[in-house]
Amino acid sequence: MNNWDWIFFDADETLFTFDSFSGLQRMFFDYGVTFSDDDFRRYQAVNQPLWVDYQNGAISSLQLQHQRFEGWASRLNVEPGELNSAFISAMAEICTPLPGGVSLLNALHGRVKMGIITNGFTALQQRRLERTGLSDHFDLLVISEEVGVAKPDRRIFDYALQQAGNPDRGRVMMVGDNASSDVLGGINAGLATCWLNAHQQTLPEGINPTWTVTSLADLELRLCKH
Repeated sequence: MNNWDWIFFDADETLFTFDSFSGLQRMFFDYGVTFSDDDFRRYQAVNQPLWVDYQNGAISSLQLQHQRFEGWASRLNVEPGELNSAFISAMAEICTPLPGGVSLLNALHGRVKMGIITNGFTALQQRRLERTGLSDHFDLLVISEEVGVAKPDRRIFDYALQQAGNPDRGRVMMVGDNASSDVLGGINAGLATCWLNAHQQTLPEGINPTWTVTSLADLELRLCKH
């Protein structure tokens, strides 16, 4: 533990579950829609390219949130923003920490400063931390929607470090499940990185994290040994 002054975490699928299919099912139930597997595939065909555009800086967070629901908004005769708000509410309701997450955060609490750097949206992140009772574990919450740039852009990491008081970057670790945004962004910002590879994915060529773990329990063991 003496190696680190700060540990930054990604949020979705690093600390918290992000079951968008279940969230969409819950949300659309209130509109009288039985949301199917086929509906989800069509949604993802729109949603995933929008996330790529957002991370590349081609569209804003508001554009992403609205455009992913435009087809459904037309079909249901409601505003895209209304559907997006309902989706965020549903996702906050079903959110739970990933296995090992609470134990890890409790083990680190008071021993190292912790923050979150997320490409998620403000409304969901804040409600999720409050709902899970984990807000007081974090010294800093950095959300791309508020900063104006998304991971892997180095500027969001620079902003987080500035807010953290400009610690020695060699004593800061970034932990995340997405090698192309969390790990690559952390590397480009001069940080140590830990890739949470819970699903046995292949590491993209040219991205070399400092550590790779398969679970948060594994990460807790490694951190508490150092």
